[in-house]
Amino acid sequence: MFLPLLTQLPDNGWTYILSTILVSLQVSFTAVGLSTLFSLPVAVLVGFTDFPGKRIVTAVINTGMGFPSVVVGLAVLLVISNSGPLGTLDLVFTPQAMIASQFILATPVIMSISLSAVESVEQSVRDAAFAMGGTDVDVGIVVIREARYGIITAILAGFGRAISEVGSILIVGGNIVFSDGQSYTRTLTTAITVEARQGHYEIGFVLGVILLVLVFGVNGLGSWVRSKGRGERSA
Repeated sequence: MFLPLLTQLPDNGWTYILSTILVSLQVSFTAVGLSTLFSLPVAVLVGFTDFPGKRIVTAVINTGMGFPSVVVGLAVLLVISNSGPLGTLDLVFTPQAMIASQFILATPVIMSISLSAVESVEQSVRDAAFAMGGTDVDVGIVVIREARYGIITAILAGFGRAISEVGSILIVGGNIVFSDGQSYTRTLTTAITVEARQGHYEIGFVLGVILLVLVFGVNGLGSWVRSKGRGERSA
C-alpha cells in the first residue's frame, strides 16, 4: 500500500517531503538542545537545595508539562508581533519563532523528568563527592553522571513533545512553503494537517508514516535507555 503511493507524488513531491522533514528536525533539535542547556542546571539546583516554596516550584514544573500548545503559541505570537515587546526583531512566521514555542513546551518535560532523576540519586553519592573535596559544581557533575539514563530519557521525551507539536507552531510559524516545494516553516505535523484538508492523501500518508517512524524510534530508544538504567542499578 505504501510503495504505490510513492509513485503518485507530484513532481516536486520529494523536494517538499525532504525539506519538511529537515525543517521539523532542525527546529526540534534546536529547541530541545536549548531546553536541555536550561533545564539541567535548574533540575540539579532544585534537586540539590531545600528552600521555602520548593514544593510549589516542583508543582509548577510538573504542571507545565500540560501547557496547552495553542495557548503557548498565542503567547509567543503576542510577544513577537509588531505591537509586542520583540516586534522589532521580525520573528513572526519564522523558524526562530517555532523554536521559541517548542522550547517553552519541551522545557517542563525535560526539567520535570530530569528533576526526578536527580532526586533519585542516593544522598551517599553526593556526600562521598563532597568528602573527596568536590565543589558544588563537581558534585553536580557527579549527580548528572549518576542520573544520566533518566536525563537521556527526559531529553528524548522532550524531543517527542517537540516533533509531534502542531498547534503552537502553526500559529507562530504560519505553515509557509515556497512555490518550488521548499518548506520554510512547514513541519511534518502541520504538513499532514494541510494536505489532509486539501485532499492530498498520498503526500499526507507518506508524511504520516515518516512521523510515526520518528516517534516510535524515539520512544523505542527511550525504552531501551530506561531498561539499561534499571539493569545497571540492579547489577
